[in-house]
Amino acid sequence: MKTMTCKQLGGACDKQFHATSFDEIAGMSKQHAMEMFQKKDTAHLKAMNEMQELMKKPEAMKEWFENKKKEFEALPEK
Repeated sequence: MKTMTCKQLGGACDKQFHATSFDEIAGMSKQHAMEMFQKKDTAHLKAMNEMQELMKKPEAMKEWFENKKKEFEALPEK
């Protein structure tokens, strides 16, 4: 089991996600983002806008995603 925070995954808060795979933790982060979007959380909306800008550049988005996956895989098991 590994842990990453919302901020580590491009978000805006220190909420922790615990998972055994990067895909699983990415899914948790996405669900959290949707909840924050529905609550109109200003900090998360700003982070989402930044991610949307990154998504306009497929190569940059792919590189960001791969770097986050490497970061996850380098984390110690807890």
